[in-house]
This record gives sequence, structure tokens and C-alpha cells, in this order.
Amino acid sequence: MKKAGILNRHLAGALAELGHGDGVLICDVGMPIPAGPRVVDLAFRAGVPSFAEVLDGLLGELVVEGATAAHEVRKANPEAARLLDERLPELAHVSHHELKVLSAGARLVVRTGEARPYANVLLRCGVFF
Repeated sequence: MKKAGILNRHLAGALAELGHGDGVLICDVGMPIPAGPRVVDLAFRAGVPSFAEVLDGLLGELVVEGATAAHEVRKANPEAARLLDERLPELAHVSHHELKVLSAGARLVVRTGEARPYANVLLRCGVFF
């Protein structure tokens, strides 16, 4: 058994399969999950695990070369907007509708227990070399 890092076997396995350019959508409980991508649903109850916990955990495991969030997050969820701006300084913003369209191309969807609006981000995997 692993003693550090991500212990969820479904998530650990999905992360190991990602390659350069693959998309990973981290989403709240309200985001529609597109058909097609692998889904790891971590939601236990409202707020658990939080968007921040999942984002920080994944950023510790992945090389990210780009990220996109909905511009609506700035007004509707300032806490999530601050978190995203701090963790992802090159963050791009699109409409929530466009984020839903883009998420259909993700290879992996990780659903958090977050129950506040627009706590969603689409990460684009980079390479470590």
C-alpha cells in the first residue's frame, strides 16, 4: 500500500495513464459530467472533499502546462477564483458554457464534493522534462 501521495486507486491509476496535452477536469457536484472521459467521483458529502483539497492534491501529482476556468467564477465564487489565480497564474477564462463544451474533450474528470458554484477547472497536462 502506498504511504504517501494519492491513495485512491482509481485516481492514481487514471493519473498514471495521462500524457502530454491530455485534459483533466476538476469539477464541483453541480457540473454536468460529459460522456466519454474516465470519471473518478471523490464526492463523499457536500463539501467533502473540497475543491481546494483536490486541486492541491492533483497539482502535487501533475505537470500542468495550461488551465481554463469559467469567467463567472470571479463574481459568483470569489474564494475559488482567488484559489485558482494563486495556484494557476496563467489561467485562461472562458464562459461557463464554453468550459462545458471544452470539458467534453477531457481524458479524465475528477468530481469533488464542492457545493459552491463554478468551482471547476480544466487542466492541460504537460511533461516533466
